[in-house]
Amino acid sequence: MGLYGKIRCKTARISGKFAKNVVKLGKGMGKSFPGYLFLNIGSDDCLMELAKQPRIGNIIITGTNGKTTTTKLISLFLANDTSISYNYDSNTLNAIATGLLSDNIDLGVFEYGIRDIMHAIPDEVCKLVQPIGVVYTNVSREHSLVAGVSNPFNSYLKAKELLSAPMKRGIVICNSDDPRTAYIGKRKEADTHVTYYGLEITMNDESSNTDIYCPLCGEVLNYTIKYSNHRGVFSCSCGFERPKPDMMLTELSKDFDQWTVKIEGNLFNYPTDETVPLNLTIKTPAFGLYNLYNLLCAVTTYASFTPTPENVENTVKKVSKSFDLSILPPGRFEIMKIEDKLVGMGQGDNGDALKANVQFMEDYVKGDLGFIYTTPDTGEDDIFEDHLNTLISAKPKMVYVVPGRSSIEAAREYYDKISKVLDAEFYPLAYEDMPKRREKIIEIIYKSQYKYMIVTGCGPEHYMWAELKSELKSNSESF
Repeated sequence: MGLYGKIRCKTARISGKFAKNVVKLGKGMGKSFPGYLFLNIGSDDCLMELAKQPRIGNIIITGTNGKTTTTKLISLFLANDTSISYNYDSNTLNAIATGLLSDNIDLGVFEYGIRDIMHAIPDEVCKLVQPIGVVYTNVSREHSLVAGVSNPFNSYLKAKELLSAPMKRGIVICNSDDPRTAYIGKRKEADTHVTYYGLEITMNDESSNTDIYCPLCGEVLNYTIKYSNHRGVFSCSCGFERPKPDMMLTELSKDFDQWTVKIEGNLFNYPTDETVPLNLTIKTPAFGLYNLYNLLCAVTTYASFTPTPENVENTVKKVSKSFDLSILPPGRFEIMKIEDKLVGMGQGDNGDALKANVQFMEDYVKGDLGFIYTTPDTGEDDIFEDHLNTLISAKPKMVYVVPGRSSIEAAREYYDKISKVLDAEFYPLAYEDMPKRREKIIEIIYKSQYKYMIVTGCGPEHYMWAELKSELKSNSESF
């Protein structure tokens, strides 16, 4: 880098750090504006130099569901052992650059959402940030349309894969129970170390009856166990099969409001270049199977990158004891007591998320269920198909259908399909008037005859779900 390049990079860094001090990493643009300023003043070379600042390196977390929760948990664990910088709930390169504008850190921990190749430029992000870890939570069918353009699932999966494709060092961490992330892992084994995590427990989700196709040859996968939707123990006639997990959740028991889980295995620790054994039993709030996957992923990542792996057991137990559900993202599923009703509410933009919400609610439903379902958009029929299977499995007495995205006509078509198999009502409320949608959902909750209600489906995380829950909580009891 020449003199002009060095001056440019120094100017970009000073400007970015000044902006970071001003915004103090608050909400909204506070997570991305300093990085935006840095990238606009500097160059790609400047970002590559900035990415070298963490002494151990950078970790990027991606996936369809669980990115924010998993990133927060990883950060909570690692912060006990070493100095870190992190950024989550803002899925842009600007946000990553903002996080890197920190001095004297050992690790950078960053969430990165990927919808398609063009907008997320995943392989370019990998080359610029040079991660020592790329972590995959899961890959579910989502984002059939991006900026009005068709985004087939194969393209979506390819975009996820590209985030780790340039890596030649470090660790790629994959969910072995998810055939899509397992596929990504198997294709990376020749380039770098791959660590798998998964469940090794006796349970089977009998309502997960949708065919899942092999990402290698396209044939239908055979499952001996399905934990939830496409996650389970699978194999294919072409030879592709579920990898044996390096880190396993081997025991699970639950009381009404608490899980007891056992996690064990052996994995490679990057800073020490050694294999680390782990065997621990921890207690956590009963926050659903999907969050157990997030917890297992976070423990696996933490144990892979902490410079003091001997601390893992004590740290995980300590953090788990004080686990606060408020650290979860705005769209997360919550249960509230509204007058005489028990209401479960949260975003379910894809089949995996909606199924997780319904599974979480099942433990609390002791009578007839009313289901307020917010629909996908035009061209998202594959997401609706996954949703419909879960709707049917929930056996609601009534489904109240409200548009979740912009197209009322698409919502009406989805309602027509639902009404053929379940009792349903339709409320064609415009996207442009989101307050009226929220008002109608609240009205349905209060006026419905059912004492158990679930509200989930598609919709903007903040403007729909966060605001809806905020409005309801003003009149709710803690649960």
